[in-house]
Amino acid sequence: MQIDATNWKILQILQRNARMSVSAISREVGVTSPAVAERIRKMEDAGVLIGYKAEVSHIGSGHQLKAIITLRAFMGRLKPFLEKVHDFTEVLNCYRITGNENIFMEVVLFDQFHLEEFIDKLITYGETKTHIVLSTVIENAPIRTRREDREKLKLKSAQIPNPKGNQ
Repeated sequence: MQIDATNWKILQILQRNARMSVSAISREVGVTSPAVAERIRKMEDAGVLIGYKAEVSHIGSGHQLKAIITLRAFMGRLKPFLEKVHDFTEVLNCYRITGNENIFMEVVLFDQFHLEEFIDKLITYGETKTHIVLSTVIENAPIRTRREDREKLKLKSAQIPNPKGNQ
């Protein structure tokens, strides 16, 4: 599917607020409500829009810790881990990656005792490294067009002062 400028505007709005009404999106984009609804349906059908979700605070839900855990699977233990990881309710996101580690997981835990218990489950599959998240710098950033990224870079480079004072 070709994503034109109007579709990108719709995607940006939905990434910012997926609960926005079609009529509100149409006013912001400058197209009729039926046209916006049709574009959204086509993007859903094409697999560009793959879902809508609620964002839940890990702190608000009683989880004191958020952590990034990497796993370097023991020989013959990666496949069993990949089958079991779906049962771990602590895991928010799990990625199979390249490099020294095989797995990168984002997890939430109630406390350090829960973390210890979770790591005890993981070490049967391989060697783990745990990184406690102190704060969030960027989260759920929207996917942008290449043009938007280029324009953002141009703005940043224009704001960098010339050390020689030349224009």
